[in-house]
Amino acid sequence: MTLRLGDIVASLAGEFDARLVGDPDVLIQRLAPLDTAGPTELSFLSHIKYQGQLSQSLAACVVVGPQAEQAAILRGACIVVGDPYLYFARITHLWKKFHQIADMGGIHPTAFIDPLARLAKGVSVGAFACIGPHAVLEVGVRVGEHGVIGREVIVGTQTRLAARVTVADGCVIGKRCIVHPGAVIGADGFGFAPHEGTWVKIEQLGAVRIGNDVEIGANTCIDRGALQDTVIEDGVKLDNLIQIGHNVHIGRHSALAGCVGVAGSATIGAHCTIGGGAVVLGHLSLADHVHVSAASVVTRSIRKPGHYTGLFPIDDNASWEKNAATLKQLHGLRERLKVLEQTTATASRRKEEKS
Repeated sequence: MTLRLGDIVASLAGEFDARLVGDPDVLIQRLAPLDTAGPTELSFLSHIKYQGQLSQSLAACVVVGPQAEQAAILRGACIVVGDPYLYFARITHLWKKFHQIADMGGIHPTAFIDPLARLAKGVSVGAFACIGPHAVLEVGVRVGEHGVIGREVIVGTQTRLAARVTVADGCVIGKRCIVHPGAVIGADGFGFAPHEGTWVKIEQLGAVRIGNDVEIGANTCIDRGALQDTVIEDGVKLDNLIQIGHNVHIGRHSALAGCVGVAGSATIGAHCTIGGGAVVLGHLSLADHVHVSAASVVTRSIRKPGHYTGLFPIDDNASWEKNAATLKQLHGLRERLKVLEQTTATASRRKEEKS
């Protein structure tokens, strides 16, 4: 299955001011990275620092920015556009549209649909899925194999839930969302009260509210709120294996990479990014446009936009142990320094008084 190079450019002409240099009748069989692309494949150069790979690439055509135009023309066919990374992202949408196997839709005979559930036109429910009472699935919703939709759940138009996704009672998912396999939305939050050496469960009475155009990775878990809802606003992107605690609020268009943990009642602003494996402690707030490096631990609220890092750099083990031992002594050194400063200040005052 192939697409003409000219047809690809024409399909995106309404959104981009792009210019094709080369033969529009070239057939593209595949999209590929710049360093491995072959003579029937389309690739892109997203950053000028990778321009060294351009001259060596065998790609049929490369999407480039204006600053790489001359080098790309010397190599061969190219598409010149202001934002090559975004342009290539749109090409992937186009490619999937033309090449994906059509979903036949319908309700699989092994699926269970409660009589009180409401399914709109074009809803697809896979094998062994279960739809609970008073659930509402809007137009074009896709529920994958072994999916579970609890009672009074609302799933918005064109949202796709992959295999084994669970959406617990009372949760709401907006329009055009994508939830990948194994994700759990609306499990109980981790709430227990200590009592005489045991733990007494705090019933989690809230739900989860997810906005439009949200994507949730495989095996990610979003806990329901204890009293108020856990909220994921429009456009948020969550990677695989993320834990979102109860009553967390994530602002619009923020993106969290794999294995991030956000503890209960934390608030993350809009347009934030959090690197893989980072942790945000409970009841903290991050302002809009805060960017946290991978593996960092956020131990205090961050009120100002910016890039923040909180990790101890990797080193050979012997050096790391020495540095760690020094860190343990910092508090004692601080106290000794304060005493020394006070002694020096007192001595200075006495000297001035005598003079």
